[in-house]
Amino acid sequence: MAFTSINPATGEQVGSYPEMTAGEVQTILEQCAQAQRAWGKTAFAERARLMKSVARVLLQNKEDYARMMTAEMGKVYRQGIAEVEKCAWGCEFYADHAEGFLAPEEVATEAHHSFVTYKPLGIVLAVMPWNFPLWQVFRFAAPALMAGNGAVLKHAPNVFGCALLIEKIFADAGLPANLFRSLLIDVPLTTDVIHHPLVAAVTITSSVGAGRAVASEAGKVLKKCVLELGGSDPFIVLEDADIDRAVEVGIVGRYQNSGQSCIAAKRFIVVDAVYDEFEKKFVEKVEQLKMGDPAADDTYIGPQARVDLRDGLHDQVQRTVAAGARLLTGGVVPEGPGAFYPATVLAGVEEGMPAWSEELFGPVATLIRVRDETEAIEVANGTEFGLAGAVWTRDLARGERIAADEIQSGAAFVNDMSKSDPRMPFGGIRNSGYGRELSSYGIREFVNVHAVWVSD
Repeated sequence: MAFTSINPATGEQVGSYPEMTAGEVQTILEQCAQAQRAWGKTAFAERARLMKSVARVLLQNKEDYARMMTAEMGKVYRQGIAEVEKCAWGCEFYADHAEGFLAPEEVATEAHHSFVTYKPLGIVLAVMPWNFPLWQVFRFAAPALMAGNGAVLKHAPNVFGCALLIEKIFADAGLPANLFRSLLIDVPLTTDVIHHPLVAAVTITSSVGAGRAVASEAGKVLKKCVLELGGSDPFIVLEDADIDRAVEVGIVGRYQNSGQSCIAAKRFIVVDAVYDEFEKKFVEKVEQLKMGDPAADDTYIGPQARVDLRDGLHDQVQRTVAAGARLLTGGVVPEGPGAFYPATVLAGVEEGMPAWSEELFGPVATLIRVRDETEAIEVANGTEFGLAGAVWTRDLARGERIAADEIQSGAAFVNDMSKSDPRMPFGGIRNSGYGRELSSYGIREFVNVHAVWVSD
């Protein structure tokens, strides 16, 4: 069996990759385990030196890496450059801070000496999606490797070229051979890897269904698992918000990466006092977003990653309109090749409609009118997801209170869009998953918190 990657802008084949056999996977795991045993004893200073080398390789070749993402999943080239730069930032961040995050901690007890250390677990398996083919991987790999672990990647089949590219990046940067490897496999072999005794833990970024499947398999063999799954992030606009700025940032938050982001602003919950102004300005700006060739400088909306994903999104839009919502712009599949879908805005969305309860993973914004702050918070929390959220108000104390105490999610932002940042923990609650990536919390997910007690 061979996997193929298809350029979603043209429908042309980009690459073909033979599936690895069970024997090849076994060899890779053995080699990775051997490399990890030595790496786990390597000083932090040496790990940091090599991780900074990874950052340099990323920055030196960012144009080539962005072009690979554009070819394999249709990422707008300019946004691909920004993604590579963010990967370099993540590597530099953990190179600078990993040793401090994992420093031994003294504990006052009646013992002569008692303390806690943080030790690597071994090999971490990552099951990663296609929407941010590099960043999703580096945000797990940089902390996992800096903690002394090895890593194997099972990437999405439509971006296996990116998977091999990432493996090469680590090799080119001088990391030990086989410390990071990509596995070109499908679901059955992935299950075998989860169960493999050389694999210590699993992290997955994917859909709710895939997360449940991976967590179930990891649970059977009692292995630590971190899940970053779907999202339907609320974007609350209160009556005292800066509407122009909320529109500007909200459009980036919804439509960047052609709308294909778990943490995108998906439900715009706007109080009645400013709803009409927000809707008018939002739609005007959305209609200015150019859809087209993702390699072109003036393109903002590229294709969806696959035709089947585009068609599924369109079905959600059609079912929502059929249930009574208003289509303000977009919502029509264009003629011609590619998996293109225009920037779309739905209004009049009510409970029970697909756009109310389902994740719309593409360039579709849902506008919801509410009476006041109380109803806005109620609607924001009325979801199976809980990845992130945002609230817009000129009253910073009010916004901080809502973000800290009212929005039920892994993160909340005031007067900004939801986003990931190496300095802050990232992850969700409910069907958005559990565990955290990034910051000190992310690097401590895949270590043994090891207590040491020394008596006289």
